[in-house]
Order: sequence, then structure tokens, then C-alpha cells
Amino acid sequence: MDAASAAKDRVDRALALLERRLLELKSRAAGASRVPDDDLFAPQPSSETDRARIHELEAAGQDAARALARAADAIRETLADQEAR
Repeated sequence: MDAASAAKDRVDRALALLERRLLELKSRAAGASRVPDDDLFAPQPSSETDRARIHELEAAGQDAARALARAADAIRETLADQEAR
């Protein structure tokens, strides 16, 4: 496997992890939410459950951002190595 393929695989794994975490969070929150997830004008959280859900989603987003940043760095490094050859 060449370096570009390895970097692509890392990106694919990071995206799959992100998708699994988001689906898991959505499934846990499905019963507790009275407002659709995509409602940008939803009222502010009014309970601890809402606050906990928001915290979990923010943490998942930060985890995903870090994983994608690592994958992007690996891709940049691989491309730089290939250009140097």
C-alpha cells in the first residue's frame, strides 16, 4: 500500500468514526428531544438533559475535528514526501 492510499484509509476511518458517534448520540437523544435536530431556531436548553446532550454533541464535534485534522496532516505529509521524490 502506498502512502497516499494509507492516508486515504486514515481519512475514511476518521469519517466512519465520526458518523458512528453522531448516529449513537442521535439515537440516545431521540426519545429526549422535543425539537428536531436540524432546527437552528430551537429554544435554549431548559433541562439538564438538554445541556448534557449539547455537551456530548460538542465533544463529538471536537473529537471529529481533531481526527480530521490528523488525517489532513497525514495527507499533507504524504503529498510533500511524494513531491520531494
